[in-house]
Amino acid sequence: MAESNTREIRGLMIPVTGGRVLLPNATVAEVITYSVPEKIANAPEWLLGRLSWRGWRLPLFSFAMLSGSAKQESYSNAKVAVLKALGGNAKMPFMALLAQGFPRLTTVTPDLLIPTGDESAHPPGVHGHVLVRDDQAMIPNLGEIENLIAQAMAAA
Repeated sequence: MAESNTREIRGLMIPVTGGRVLLPNATVAEVITYSVPEKIANAPEWLLGRLSWRGWRLPLFSFAMLSGSAKQESYSNAKVAVLKALGGNAKMPFMALLAQGFPRLTTVTPDLLIPTGDESAHPPGVHGHVLVRDDQAMIPNLGEIENLIAQAMAAA
């Protein structure tokens, strides 16, 4: 029996204002209905506030506003993707991403993931731009986003 070198990853295409974000399915803990967050004093505009979820107070951020692809958000069809934080901060094991509708499950293989655009410079929170089949998406830099949230909350 021949071994397959093709590595498949289950991913989620998450609609955000002005585009889509591609994340591994394992990064998303749950998708919940949007509720108005508790404001954080002196926080940057992209840090929308805190949401209660399973006993945690999660920082809710707008990827579109953070990356500069939108100046403001729409909340009429909004959902929230609860993301597992990867930085090991015990005070912030999860964070919340504002989504514009339900994420779509997709299978990603190396041959389906095509980098697009300038790979040398990215806006804040963006690791890269890719094409998956016919869908353009941004891959977020979750480590950078976690650090930006932590810095913003410490300064607030």
